[in-house]
Amino acid sequence: MAHRPDRGAGGKLRIGDDWNAIRIIALSQSNPLKAIAEFVENSIDARASTIVITRGREQGEHYLGIRDDGEGVPRDADGRPDFRYVATHVCDSIKRRLKADGHGGGLQGEFGIGLLSFWTVGEHLTMTSTGADQRAYQMTMRKGDARFQLGVRRTLFAERGTELKIGPLLDGVRTLSGEKIQWYLASELRDRIRSSKVRITIVDRLAHKQYAVEPRQFEGRLLHQLPAVRTPFGEAYAELYLCEPADAARVALTRLGTRVVEDLGALPGAEHAPWTSRYLQGLIDAPFLTLTPGTRSGVVHDGRYAALLAALQPLEQHVRQLIEAQQRAEEEQASQQALKAIQKAFHEALLALPPEEYDWFDVQRRARQQGGASPADEPGAIDGLAVDDVVLGVAEPGADSPQRQFFEFAGPLFGTLISPAAATLPLHSTRAFRALPRDRSRRRVSDDLSFAWTVAEGEGHLAGATDQQAVFTAPATPGLTRLRVTVTQREVSVSADALITVTDRLDAAISPAAISARGLPGYTFERAAGELWRSRFDAARNIIVVNSGHRDFVFATRQRALQLRYLVKLYVKELVLRNFAGVSAEPLLERMIELSLYAEEKLRAG
Repeated sequence: MAHRPDRGAGGKLRIGDDWNAIRIIALSQSNPLKAIAEFVENSIDARASTIVITRGREQGEHYLGIRDDGEGVPRDADGRPDFRYVATHVCDSIKRRLKADGHGGGLQGEFGIGLLSFWTVGEHLTMTSTGADQRAYQMTMRKGDARFQLGVRRTLFAERGTELKIGPLLDGVRTLSGEKIQWYLASELRDRIRSSKVRITIVDRLAHKQYAVEPRQFEGRLLHQLPAVRTPFGEAYAELYLCEPADAARVALTRLGTRVVEDLGALPGAEHAPWTSRYLQGLIDAPFLTLTPGTRSGVVHDGRYAALLAALQPLEQHVRQLIEAQQRAEEEQASQQALKAIQKAFHEALLALPPEEYDWFDVQRRARQQGGASPADEPGAIDGLAVDDVVLGVAEPGADSPQRQFFEFAGPLFGTLISPAAATLPLHSTRAFRALPRDRSRRRVSDDLSFAWTVAEGEGHLAGATDQQAVFTAPATPGLTRLRVTVTQREVSVSADALITVTDRLDAAISPAAISARGLPGYTFERAAGELWRSRFDAARNIIVVNSGHRDFVFATRQRALQLRYLVKLYVKELVLRNFAGVSAEPLLERMIELSLYAEEKLRAG
């Protein structure tokens, strides 16, 4: 008869191979930087005020040393550092018992395995501490060896505290520079360093440099009056900063000032906004969490963790609202910048196009309303249009307030253009062209200039060939003429061309009588997903309404430059349709192509 196990029988779990368990624990810490941080935490737990980390080389071998001025290793009945207890009580932490007795406030360790993490750093560990007799005692361990050695270290003067020395370092650890250790500790132990006021110095003898570990400072605006994060197991502390969106923006999860997880948004149950929005920096410190032993870089997903996730919900909702408000402000700012860029591009484009064909801006009436003279009466006017004083919804570079003009003097000559840069003239007619010199920032240059106008190609005659403004007389036969001006300022010379089409007739459809004089409109968004219209002109408000739900707009928003080009095309469509009402399809398309060409070229140049 087969033996049936007694359902009431049981037993107690025990380790069958102690050494194998120790090996597993020692190798569970896979991050050497985390191991170094644990050594530093041991020094902070020993109430050290100064910690010095040394990276160097002795007898051709790399080593890492950590010295502190703390209380040292607890002593035995004879007053000597109780190294034997440390080595023979793995997983039996003195700190954990102190916490249970209520005397371990501020202590971080609780597993009694931190010292074993030297296996991921180097081959040998030498630990030195002073006894009551002021003699230095040391313990030596070797990676992969179950034995340890105790002895007395000969020193001239015994120093307070504890010293760890690990060497030779593993091949992959040799590349850890002092600067990298500094940055890691500044983030990993940020709050522990701040609360304990410990001074940590890294002496990198290999690089001949020295670093002070300062707690990491977060960027952005500190958020005040956040909802409290309270659980049945205690209260969590939230320190959050609202910053510009960046891939490096993270909110860390910490426990008692030590970072546990770098990115809270990567944890199950928290992989959502606002933790994944990349608008936040800071930390959530939950002292009641249960950490995974060994690595101490993970959280046990028990009832304490679930309570934290539930308690974070009011905070999440509050922060989401703040982020949405910032996003709206950013969108408004981006829209203003886009509108300014578009207006500037059209401004520059219309400087290059014939004003009598594109007089959409009632400049003369605007000037008279301001009490000024008509631009036709001003020096430098071109066919009744003061080209260099045109304001197309945004000020031309250099045409700002007097205060700005005083502080922003034009630089040296960098480039020039001719206004207009393209024109169509009947036979025997005349047309004034003007050179517009600019500096690198597109401000107008006016000092120490000389001008030289020539007919580079084609036929025609020039008057005022050495002035800033020249008058061109069209020839008796149709053709294409290239007009060129060379502007010189001391040793700098720049040139620009204008193309003149001489024709025997002009299309009456583009005469000024067919053009409605209106200022350059603004734009706004209206989401009409599923509808086919891309934009429409609101005459009452003088704005262009853009369908932000159209598939083309959604496609264009992937890149800011693409979105700007899309908006420019909508502007071209609406302005041409509005200002060339009644024109047949072919000349209307010609105008759209022409204006798109110049506006997009100026958009790229800006």
